[in-house]
Formats: sequence, C-alpha cells, structure tokens
Amino acid sequence: MADNTSPWPHSPVKVGLVGAGPWARGVHAPVLAAGPETELTAVWARRPEAAQETAEPYGAVAVARFEELLDRCEAVAFAVPPDIQADLAGRAAKAGKALLLEKPIGLDVPSARRLVDAIDEAGVVSQVVLTNRYHPAAQEFVRTAQDIEVSGARSAGLSGAFLGGDFATPWRLEHGALLDIGPHILDLLDAAVGPVVRVRGTGDPRRWIELTCEHESGAVSQASLSGSVDVEPGIMRVELFGPRHGLVYDSADLDHDECWPVLRQAFASAVRTGVSGELDARRGLYLQELIAQAAEGVQG
Repeated sequence: MADNTSPWPHSPVKVGLVGAGPWARGVHAPVLAAGPETELTAVWARRPEAAQETAEPYGAVAVARFEELLDRCEAVAFAVPPDIQADLAGRAAKAGKALLLEKPIGLDVPSARRLVDAIDEAGVVSQVVLTNRYHPAAQEFVRTAQDIEVSGARSAGLSGAFLGGDFATPWRLEHGALLDIGPHILDLLDAAVGPVVRVRGTGDPRRWIELTCEHESGAVSQASLSGSVDVEPGIMRVELFGPRHGLVYDSADLDHDECWPVLRQAFASAVRTGVSGELDARRGLYLQELIAQAAEGVQG
C-alpha cells in the first residue's frame, strides 16, 4: 500500500467517474475530488440529470457520452453494476486509461477474465475497491496474521442491505451475498490465512450461505454470508485461531472514512508509477474464480 504520511509529490491524477448512483455520489465523487492525489474531472451516467447532480458540487463536467469522458481523464473509476463495468472498463483499458474497479469486477468468470485480458494487453494500471483492505486496522490485522500459525478461522459478512434501501439493487437481489459480500470475506481470509486452494458453498445466496475454505497451509476457514438479515449495523468479522493465540478483525467500531485517503493515494501512486498494487484486477479475477467454485454447491 502507498505511504499516505508524506506530501503528494506529483500532479493530481485526472479521473472520470462512470455512474451516479448512491455509491458514486456518497463515496467515489467526494473521495476522488478531495485530492490532492486525484482530481474528479468528468462524470458520465445513464441518466444525464444524475450525472449533473454528481459532478456539479466538485466542479466536474457531466458528459453526454462515455467516449467524451475518456477524452477528459487519464483514469476511470466505476460505480455501476458488474456486467456494465466489465464491458465499459475493457473499452477504457483499450483507450489506455487506468482503472479503479468495484467488486466483483464482472458478473461471472468469463467477463472478468476478458477484462483482465484487456488490461494486460493494454498495459494499464488497475485497482479494485476491496474497502476493508484500505483501512489501517485491516492492514495491521493482515500483517499480524501472516506472522502467526493459524489452524482455522471463522468469519461473517452479514447485513440487511437486500431488505430495502439504496443497495437493494437488481443485480444484488438476483445474485445475492456470494457475489456482493463474498469478495470482501474471501479476500480477507485469503490474505490472512493464506491462499485458498478449495472452497465449497451451501445454502441460498439470496438468503444465507456458508462457505468452507481449505487453505494452502492446511488451515480451514468458514464464512457466513447474508444480505437479507435484520442486523444493524452490518457485521464484517474474521476470527483466527491457532495453537498459541487468536486474532480478530471486526469492522463494527471502525471509522470507515479512514479507508478513503489510503485507497486514493494507493491508486494515484499506481497510476503515477505505472505499477498496479496487490489489489488489482488480477486479484479480482482470482476472487471471482473462488466465488464460482463456491457457487457450484449453492442454490440458484
């Protein structure tokens, strides 16, 4: 991850934003506009009035066409459903633009793989917004976990997001927690316990699913996922157990705003150096492949 304690030594990265929904308005636009590492230059969305409402507070331009957005930026951030993201991000990569991607990076493995192939062919930088991994507490959790012996782990990613509100979106309601929450949990387990070599799933992704992961180290981890349970606030928790002492990551009491400066500088540093960090599109594809493996055992 980037060092966000030193002054930013470069010009701000000019970023265009695709999407104008709640996540784009509440996170992407203000985070990218805050600088000094990035500058929000343009917004494009299916609804022109929403693009205008998203762009105007930050002095960005609402554009009528995706191609116009590409002309106004050197990097593109996406806050749209995964099937739309995979298509448009591939086009942006071919235009030579760095990519800030949401998870999952595609709706399925083939679309995610096509996007990664386009990124590799174009040689552009990519980064995935795996929110937890940009929080200092999560980064410390992963660093500490890598130095201890872990026999097993249990985790939970639970919320009521699918019961109503801004994030009860069609793709989430159709595909459920495995595709939406799964990348977060699998990423944390893989980073903390070690590479996942096999994952099995059981249950219904629209209600409640359980994952069992076998790790390269021999450790076994389990995860409970649901976006359809009445819990407030949501739960994102990982517990590690071993022969000496355990370790816990729990997001309940964390200030999630601490993620955004870290994410912004990590992305801008990758763009300015031309080198993607650990959480790039290839990481997104790896997580998508694990999700597909887990989906083989769950109800459609």
